[in-house]
Amino acid sequence: TMAPGHLWKPDRDRCLKTYGVVVLLLMDVVVQGVNGYLRSSHVGPEPPYTRDTQHGPVITSPVVPAAASVSPPEEENYIAKCPSGGLCSQLPADCINCNYQHNCTYGKPASFQCKPKKGVHCIGETGQQQTNFSLSITCQFCWQLDPLLYRCSNSTNCMTVSCPRKRYNATCNVLEHIHCLGKRHFQKRLFCNWTGGYKWSTALALSITLGGFGADRFYLGQWREGLGKLFSFGGLGIWTLIDVLLIGVGYVGPADGSLYI
Repeated sequence: TMAPGHLWKPDRDRCLKTYGVVVLLLMDVVVQGVNGYLRSSHVGPEPPYTRDTQHGPVITSPVVPAAASVSPPEEENYIAKCPSGGLCSQLPADCINCNYQHNCTYGKPASFQCKPKKGVHCIGETGQQQTNFSLSITCQFCWQLDPLLYRCSNSTNCMTVSCPRKRYNATCNVLEHIHCLGKRHFQKRLFCNWTGGYKWSTALALSITLGGFGADRFYLGQWREGLGKLFSFGGLGIWTLIDVLLIGVGYVGPADGSLYI
């Protein structure tokens, strides 16, 4: 028989070879992973970071895209609503391109260089056709305009008669002939102000004359309260008197949550 010292050497060599193979495999996996990461698209120089260093009332307006970027369908749309032969300064905002990349003071008049879009023809004060003209507007973004100068969508899914008053997200569009900085389509949080066609005078008249039979509540679409008043004879007159006061001050409104007209 062989001495014990001759039995463990082959086993030790075999273990060392196994460990070496495992280490080589792990190194190969790591190298492939690093190469794949370096080849990926997100590796590279960081984009330059810029910060607006200006403060105070001076604002910088965005650049309006050039007319060359307008697709043919959009071009046909704006040409159809752009008058030809009129004054350049009176063209709708969708018919011109202006260089709004300019610093201006909020609320003060500012002059910008503009030109009509492709296919739009206009003239200056002298009656000659112009390809470039100066336009003077008030330095403010579109969402800062007076509410009369833009139109917003109305929501019929919010309660107008509530305390505190409810708001909804509205999509607003600036009127065609109003010029302003920034996007002409924007979002705003507005108070619920829609109406379902219910008249306050009619509701009050029904409450005074036929309130004991629940006619006012039926008119406002509140059927359960109307049935309650009908079968209780207006709460023996007490409920009728209370409803006259509540409808008179506008606390009780239509069941759909809309405003009176």
